[in-house]
Amino acid sequence: MNRQDNILRYGFSIFSVLTSFLFVYYAVSVIYGSHATQWLKMFAYVAGGYGLFNVYILSWAWRSQSAKAVTANLVIAVCFFGVVVMDLLRRGSVDGTQVGVLTGLLAILAINWFTIKKLCQK
Repeated sequence: MNRQDNILRYGFSIFSVLTSFLFVYYAVSVIYGSHATQWLKMFAYVAGGYGLFNVYILSWAWRSQSAKAVTANLVIAVCFFGVVVMDLLRRGSVDGTQVGVLTGLLAILAINWFTIKKLCQK
């Protein structure tokens, strides 16, 4: 493995861990906040779950380099993205800001998936 691959692996791994902890931080902030609705609290549980699962799958891929880690990450990313899209559709109209948020979230999920895939390559 060359130097560029190592930098890519470590850089994306750090990004993946940071974004996962941001999802968990968001969840804890909403759950323990006093002004959150029940629906927002349920969404926070989903976001926190994605963050925790992603950290677990990242460590699994780092240790074992199993191809199942890539599939597991893809499944939780698609489920999380589906929940976010369903939440936006439940509210009604989708404007430019929400499309931007979806695009950003999709980029984060894709980078996290690519990180797991890169870690599982032998």
